[in-house]
Amino acid sequence: MDIKTELLEIIDDLFMEDVSEMLDEDLYDAGILDSLGTVELIVVLEDRFDIIVPVSELGREDWNTVNKIVAGIEGLRHE
Repeated sequence: MDIKTELLEIIDDLFMEDVSEMLDEDLYDAGILDSLGTVELIVVLEDRFDIIVPVSELGREDWNTVNKIVAGIEGLRHE
């Protein structure tokens, strides 16, 4: 399974939202992510993808869409 598919499943599981048609929409503006949800998502992503997300990576503008989160995961997996 690719990163995007896994991420879509994780978001659906955590927040009960299908965001497969919202890949470039701001998940905060859409009401899907908030500060607590971001922490929950990061914990799951770190475990699932065996990555560590540095605090410096958690800017709202850096991880606010599905496509940006996928790119962030890919970057961290290749470090």
